[in-house]
Amino acid sequence: MDTFVFDSEDLDATEAMLNAAYTKMRIGSSQGRTRTKVARDVLGTISVDQLELGFDMAYRADPLGRVCLCDMESGAIEETFADGSTDTFVSGDLALIAPPDEPYSGVVRGARYRLTMFDPALLTQVAAAIPGRGAGLVRLTHHRPVSDTAVAELRQVIRWLHQHVLDVPEARESPLIAASAGQCLAAGVLQAFPNNASPNPTVVDRRDAHPDTLRRAIAYIEAHANEPITVADIAAGAYVTIRAVQLAFRRHLDSTPMSYLRKVRLAGAHEQLRANGPGSGHTVTSVAADWGFAHPGRFASAYREAYGVLPQTTLHN
Repeated sequence: MDTFVFDSEDLDATEAMLNAAYTKMRIGSSQGRTRTKVARDVLGTISVDQLELGFDMAYRADPLGRVCLCDMESGAIEETFADGSTDTFVSGDLALIAPPDEPYSGVVRGARYRLTMFDPALLTQVAAAIPGRGAGLVRLTHHRPVSDTAVAELRQVIRWLHQHVLDVPEARESPLIAASAGQCLAAGVLQAFPNNASPNPTVVDRRDAHPDTLRRAIAYIEAHANEPITVADIAAGAYVTIRAVQLAFRRHLDSTPMSYLRKVRLAGAHEQLRANGPGSGHTVTSVAADWGFAHPGRFASAYREAYGVLPQTTLHN
């Protein structure tokens, strides 16, 4: 289901919508007035839903198959997990609800809240790209964040997602930005919530982190820089593991694969700006979005540091 808005007082219609938008579930309420409002924004594999339920709604649902962040604005959600444990989320809480691979149930009590959801596979993909993390299957091990600081940092990521991606048409249309946004969100979740990611490259990874690996990885990056590639794609292109390609960049360039990719994309944006004048229909924002830069201000700063001028100067010359 794509971006949509739902507003109904019909409980049967609400259940049908929840089944289509989330997972198979049964809902119920003993109250006569059952108004539900849902608005969804979609960016690639990320969905951001604003929900408002003006009544108490009991639910019992199948596994969602998504990582589901719940940011409570008002009211309460009392959730029961598959192991029988329970928790109550109230205004100000940011927590994980609806485990990806387990059924869940509970009661929403007249609540307004935001759900940010993404594919759990992103956790494994991103964990492998973080120094000190492992490349095995990553699972989140608790639904509460590790600290108030972690909550504040994750909220900054979600705010950035809204202000600089979902609310910017050029950014929403860029596959590179959509991929980067998903990776940024997953990284924020890994920092904020307990998980089973483990560290350290193997002996084989260390052996494979030689200059030939670096050359193959660079060639792959330069050939695919305008595509939504990940560190896993770069490693596959170099015929080694993620850990090995990370180690190769660290040893021989004192950098990371994704930092190098960012440099190549900045160079691509530079060439596109040089090739298009003021009458071409291109803008700095559109060119930045073409190359995966969602924040025009940060793009301008990085561009000026690399090329000594602001990007609009290049475009207008």
